[in-house]
Parts: sequence; structure tokens; C-alpha cells
Amino acid sequence: MKRVTRADRPSGPATADDTYDVIVVGGGPAGENAAQYAVAGSDRTVALVEHELVGGECSYWACIPSKALLRPSQVLATARHMPGVGEKVSAHGVDVPAVLARRDGLTRHRDDSSQVDWARSAGIDVVRGRGRLDGERTVAVTGAHPDRPRILRARHAVVLATGTVAVVPDTPGLRAALPWTSRDATNLLEIPRRVLVVGGGVVACETATWLRQLGVEELTMVVRGSRLLPRVEPFAADLVTEALRAHGITVRLHAAIRQVERPDVRETGIGRIHGGPVTVELDDGTRLEVDEIVVATGRRPTTSTLGLDTIGLASDAAITVDDHLTVEGVDGDWLYAVGDVAGRAALTHMGKYQARVCGDVIAARAEGRPLGGARYRASADHHQVPQVIFTDPEIAAVGRTAEQAHADGFDVEVLEADIDVAGAALSRDDFTGHAALVVDRATDTLVGATFVGTDVSELVHAATVALVGHVPLDTVWHAVPSYPTVSEVWLRLLEARRS
Repeated sequence: MKRVTRADRPSGPATADDTYDVIVVGGGPAGENAAQYAVAGSDRTVALVEHELVGGECSYWACIPSKALLRPSQVLATARHMPGVGEKVSAHGVDVPAVLARRDGLTRHRDDSSQVDWARSAGIDVVRGRGRLDGERTVAVTGAHPDRPRILRARHAVVLATGTVAVVPDTPGLRAALPWTSRDATNLLEIPRRVLVVGGGVVACETATWLRQLGVEELTMVVRGSRLLPRVEPFAADLVTEALRAHGITVRLHAAIRQVERPDVRETGIGRIHGGPVTVELDDGTRLEVDEIVVATGRRPTTSTLGLDTIGLASDAAITVDDHLTVEGVDGDWLYAVGDVAGRAALTHMGKYQARVCGDVIAARAEGRPLGGARYRASADHHQVPQVIFTDPEIAAVGRTAEQAHADGFDVEVLEADIDVAGAALSRDDFTGHAALVVDRATDTLVGATFVGTDVSELVHAATVALVGHVPLDTVWHAVPSYPTVSEVWLRLLEARRS
């Protein structure tokens, strides 16, 4: 069946009252997937509303550019620790201009034309502008003419997929100093000599890693808490902290900024140093002078401009959804939310997962089909979430930590082992790592797993399959790891319970 889209129809004026089967507000990965799945294989119509770039935060300001900045130094480190190769590798660091050029190529210089082409090929109309709810099943899109919004109406569903924005704390002088956020750090065009990173979570640790690798000479992290990465296993956070310090990064725990001064402030654009030196006073009286501050203290859902008040919700309400991704507190099963704005698991791959479920639910409801199958419920959000933190060493984890499992009432056994296997030794001479499985004694199944070490990111999917599938460890014993690979650590972990 040939799909008909608005691209095939005469365009009306900006004030046209357009009706679609589905309207998705937010054109990031979650929004794209929701739109695609909601209309796949049908003659339903869908509009994707986006006021910035189709492809969203991940494609241009987060996942893709950050990993592009991290990977070259990881490759260089592997080469340096491989006899027969290390001797041929320059003692200097990476070629920074080449690294930045590759990053810009992967992000297409923040040009979303290829994403728009894909959307159109999938039967998705891209509507440029900022979308907000304007009553039931209605979205007002503000574009070049704010006084003349374009009104879109949905027959079946509206999906909110507007993500989150970085939060800059209201510390005296901090916002006025125009600090970098993650968008500046991933799209940097200049390498500051001295940098202060505020925060100790994933974004802060990954940012500190690549900034140091790209040539920042003095780098300090200011962390309110007692350790970095508070949501992962302590042993994994400790190894990352040790590595950051070994690379010359100062990590100040139990610390906070009291005041910031930057007399020479300039709005120079994303990724450029925003003026002259910055003087930072910490809560213990220490004063630091740096060339740029990177604030990585968290993000908040983009809900305040969504027009929630037009459908009976508070304008600044936190959006909550059920396992069909239907927004709670709204009658009629027509409003959905996916991705970071839904507040369940703020990771791109989880947003895309939610979007696939959401799209299938919308399609089934539109066609009058029942929602009895597992594919129509987002269950992985409930303690089955995998994540990779691309620091050096990497952390790859899924499910609960041991502490979280105990808090949730599980009687657990923790199996631990160093990643000291033939595959690791062959990978590179300085390979280090550690792994832990959190096992529910009652069912003999995994409730969590963590790997930390060199290039461990590919280990987590096997743990995810075992956890989601509730595979007993006695069965996992018969999943024989290939030799010689790093996956042999699974054998070591299972052997730990035999000793």
C-alpha cells in the first residue's frame, strides 16, 4: 500500500487546521520510534513536531558526539599497551583536530536533513516548531509566526517525547558566568587549559575523561557526595575514581561551590570559552581560577511549556505513565509519554524501547486489537535497565546493585571475580577489571550484574538477557563462554559459588 503523507499534498497556510491519526511532540530517538511504530504497515498518518533538530539530544549533543570524543583515546591506550604496536605509536596524545572533525562528521555538523529524509521515507510528516498541548488531542505549533500557531488535531493519540534540559544550580554568580553544559562539552571547539567540572554522575565523569584526554592541563571535579557515580556498585565507582586521579584529575568529594565570579563574560557560542578566567570559591574557603566551568549536576524534564494545564494537569506537573506508556491522570487513553520526559529511565536506549511499546499500543488501540501480549507493556523499566558508562575503565551494569536489592527485600548472594582470564590478557597487557553478579537466592536468578574494566561494554547484554529471561544460574552454567574471550569471566563468576 502506498503511504500518503503531507509531503504529497498541497500545503496549506500556517494557520491550517490539520488532522493526523497520531501527533508526536519531540523529534529525538524516542519520538522517531514512537511515530514509526504507530503507523508502520498501515495508512495512518503521523506528524513529528520538533523545534530544534530531528534526531534530538542524543544525535547531536549527547550520546553520539560524546562517544566520538572518548573512543580515539581508548584506541590509543590499547595500542600503547600492546607489544609490537606500542613501540610504533607516538608518545603524544590524539590528533585533536582530527578527533573533532570525526565527531562533526558523525553528527553531520548538526544538519538533520538525513533524519528528515528518513522520516519522510517512513511516512512521517516533520512539522517544524515548538509544540504544546491546546486541549484534548490538540497540539498548537509555534514557528516563525508566534501569533499564528498551526493547530494540529489527532484522531487517536498524542505522544510527548520532549526529553530533558540541563539544570544549572542557582549558586551565586554561576549562571551569570555562562558556564558550559553538556552541549558545550560535547561540541567543544576550543580546549580550555583549566577546567572545573561540577558534579559526580555519569555526564560529569565521562566529560572529565575526554577533556583530560583532549589536552586540558588542570582539571578539577567538585562533588557534593561521598563518592562518584552513587548509583553503581561502590567497587566500580572506586576503580573509576582511582583511574581519574591517576590521569591527573583532582577529585574533591564532600565539596560544593559557594560563589563564582567572572568579570569578563561573553556569549561566544556553543563549545567556545565563554569569556575570561573564572574565580570559584568552594564551601571550605578554597579559591580556584579556571578558564571554564562545566556544570553536570542533572537534568529536568521539559514539561513547563507543554500546555499540560489545558488538559487538567498542573503546568509544571511531573508526567507519570503506566506500562502502556499512557499518561496517568488523563482520561480517554489518548495521551502518551516516552523517553526522558516520562521520568522512568533517562537513557536513549530505554526511551527507544518505550517508544516501540508505545507505538505498538497506539496501533493496536487504533485497530481495535487487545493489549494482552507482553509486547504491549514496558516491563524492562522496572529494575531491568542496562547502562554503559564510557569512562576509563568502562562500567557496564544492569538491574539492581547489591545495596538496592537488599533495600527491596531480596535475600541475595553476591558472586564476584576479577576479570583475569585469557581473553583479557590477550586484549591488552594492562587489562584490569572486576565483575559481580547479584543473585536472588529464592529463585537462583540474577537481579543485577556489574562489570568494570577495559572494554567491558559488550559483556552487559548477556547479563541483561539472563536477568530479563529469569534464567536460573544452574542453566547459565551450560552457556559455555568461547575461549579465549573476556566473556570467560562468566565462568569465573559461576565458579565463585563452588569454592
